[in-house]
Amino acid sequence: MGLPPQDQAASPTPTVESGGAAPVLSIEHLSRAFGGVLALDDVSFAIEQGEVHGLLGENGSGKSTLIKILAGYYAPEEQASLQVNGRPVRLPLAPGQARGLGISFVHQHLGLVPELNVLDNFIVGELAQGRATRPVSWSAEARRVRGILESFGLHLDPRATVGELSQVDRARLAIVRAVEEIKENLQGDGEARGLLVLDEPTVFLPREGIDQLFALVRDVVARHASVLFVSHDLDEVQAITDRVTVLRDGRLQGTVRTAETSGKALVAMIVGKDLEEFEAEPRGGSDRGQALVVRGLCGGGVEDLTFSIERGEILGITGLIGSGFEVIPYLLYGARQAEAGKVALGDDELEVSSLDPRRMLEGGVVLLPGDRQLLGSVGELTVGENLMLPVLSEYASVGVLHPRALRKVSKGLLSEYDVRPSNPEAIYHSLSGGNQQKALLAKWLQTDPSLVLVHEPTQGVDVGARQQIFAMFDRAAREGLAILCASSDYDQLARICDRVLVFGSGKIVAELRREDLTKNNIAERVYGAMSLNPQQPEDPNG
Repeated sequence: MGLPPQDQAASPTPTVESGGAAPVLSIEHLSRAFGGVLALDDVSFAIEQGEVHGLLGENGSGKSTLIKILAGYYAPEEQASLQVNGRPVRLPLAPGQARGLGISFVHQHLGLVPELNVLDNFIVGELAQGRATRPVSWSAEARRVRGILESFGLHLDPRATVGELSQVDRARLAIVRAVEEIKENLQGDGEARGLLVLDEPTVFLPREGIDQLFALVRDVVARHASVLFVSHDLDEVQAITDRVTVLRDGRLQGTVRTAETSGKALVAMIVGKDLEEFEAEPRGGSDRGQALVVRGLCGGGVEDLTFSIERGEILGITGLIGSGFEVIPYLLYGARQAEAGKVALGDDELEVSSLDPRRMLEGGVVLLPGDRQLLGSVGELTVGENLMLPVLSEYASVGVLHPRALRKVSKGLLSEYDVRPSNPEAIYHSLSGGNQQKALLAKWLQTDPSLVLVHEPTQGVDVGARQQIFAMFDRAAREGLAILCASSDYDQLARICDRVLVFGSGKIVAELRREDLTKNNIAERVYGAMSLNPQQPEDPNG
């Protein structure tokens, strides 16, 4: 997920001068083997006091292994050493020991309990550690937590249920909670600084949510903490970090100053070569016929929306969060109830109020949701089981499945879509983000759909897999598939789309065609929509 041009050009967070102080974290000769294979091979680097330090690398590069060693989940090989604030720390760390050293973690899924309220989520760690020495005064705790949150500019009702918060407010809550954990654990140690580890915290955030989160990160650093920022997104890394460490195949490729290193140079460090970025070529004329016509769609913040998509076309839709673009795939699939409007699929015209996923699937429409783990798959099942769910009936007779045939087909799909590992028995949630997404593409494209609705298709996907997914969409479109891509990644839209519709206040405010499709042009239309009185363009189909 990229950032708007004004944020990309911004200077990284200023490094606080340490005055010769020891690094907040220093790792030397860190290795870890699994079954004789080195996931980390003699990695050494340091995080200086008062900096935001990026950690980059493709899936399988060793980033997750390194974070899990710091969290106490894995033990490194014997030669490894660790210093925190200049003090040697014996390895391996016990689970939970990092917290006492002033290291706190916020992972991709945030570690919040959606069913509990803000207050419960905030103090659950304190209660688990037995810090409460007297019965809890819930009213006093609510006032305390509200004050802490407001000091970071986060105005939340402590009694609000976390599951009802926006994605960005959940992420900010998790970060403030982690910062408070650092503060609590370092009380009385005036020489020590804390370290906040942010492990892919932006994957499910809209663009403006990332801006808010980065403002919070800068606030955290200003309060004398350091941050280790783990991400796949180069734009984000370049916008927020002071220095970046890159891993490839478990080995250190180097640590560089972000402001002095181009995105192209970082990509070369990550993949080991200059990466040829995908650029879509023209895919045909305007006589391909309509795959979908939408008329008068209302619901989810969208008002009287009319547009169409041709066979073999990739149509992008974008805007600021809340502008309506992000709900359209779910409205059209019947996964979210629309209020009014009609859709024409081939010769069939349907009222949107009657749509449901089964009916749309039968009509040749499939959906790849933004949250592939929660909404697009069954994480505890194998990759092969996930792949074959839509077509199980084709491999059964008299109610009995044919496992050999299922395994053969699933292995073929894994090979065709370059899903790694190419093992149908691997558990789906154990795959990297890019391989999960490629598996979902294989799962649904095997059904030979006429229209794919996709939301944020490359969230949490590394730079190499991202190019593969672009190429897969391009190949499918050239074979006649229509693709509606809802995304807040302007670079992605510019690379793969034939047209892009920009939304503001629930309506289309601009349309860009191939010759005008650039990242900056899209960003200008999106942010310009904030000051426009949106007028829907005329329907080109009358």
